Amino acid sequence: MKILVVGGAGYIGSHMLRELLEKGYDPVVFDNLSTGHTWGVPSDRLVRGDLSDAADLERLFGHHRFAAVMHFASFIQVGESMTAPLKYYDNNVSNTINLLRAMERAQVRRFVFSSTAAVYGTPQTVPIVETFPLHPENPYGRSKLMVEEILADCEAAWGLRSARLRYFNAAGAHPSGEIGEAHDPESHLIPIILQVALGRRDAITINGDDYPTPDGTCIRDYIHVCDLASAHTLALNALLEDRGSMVYNLGNGKGYSIREVIDVCRQVTGHPIPVRIGPRREGDPARLVASPDKIVRELGWEPRHGDLEAIVKSAWKWHETSGG
Repeated sequence: MKILVVGGAGYIGSHMLRELLEKGYDPVVFDNLSTGHTWGVPSDRLVRGDLSDAADLERLFGHHRFAAVMHFASFIQVGESMTAPLKYYDNNVSNTINLLRAMERAQVRRFVFSSTAAVYGTPQTVPIVETFPLHPENPYGRSKLMVEEILADCEAAWGLRSARLRYFNAAGAHPSGEIGEAHDPESHLIPIILQVALGRRDAITINGDDYPTPDGTCIRDYIHVCDLASAHTLALNALLEDRGSMVYNLGNGKGYSIREVIDVCRQVTGHPIPVRIGPRREGDPARLVASPDKIVRELGWEPRHGDLEAIVKSAWKWHETSGG
């Protein structure tokens, strides 16, 4: 069964590709390589192209008949979205509309979308459940919510079925050590900390230590990237079985502060990892912790790498091998 993986040369997309191959699917990656890497994708699986180019999409859907599309080609930096909002609306919203238009023409009606916990904004309580109000506080989160609403409209108009998967903090690397997290510039906490351990940075800067949390630093829910991929496969299977559209949180249900994550990284790497305190990052809620109960109950999802130490160990294996 042929599955289109848009953005499949990126961090999460390349792990999704491995998961699909292991499960016997026939994945095709579509990526412009603006943030992805050729080393993450077998050359015979990669189609280079851009979502902003209608001709690229026409060729892609003309050459392949897809059972479903999985979309990972979004910009993801909260801070950057605050200073360059149009960049985020252009790529995350307009380019997704281009993709959906191509799907409608090709009569492909199954869509797995990588959304985000940022659609919730600052929740009144944690853990967060899918029925909580949606009040994103930054353009990144708003761009994802816009797409979620567009997907609902497409369902009403032409029968699109979608899985909207709201990520918390994806982390870790493939157990093989062959692929992992490599953004440029890097914006995610764990790889930045590990770059300090590798000597590529002098220190880790904590953006604000005066939040209303036990140690003053932000609390986040970290989910291993392979567990994230397995949840996507379950959602894909449910769509292919015509079980209807769905929305799920993807997290472990456990919150760790930035200082706690740094301490675990110190234990795993054996490096001191100096810390600096900087100003708060605009748009950052104090706590974001998921309740994954719905996907566990409805799809039988079982995270295999829920422990933060296991997540960091897999990331450290990748960074030591790749040079960070």
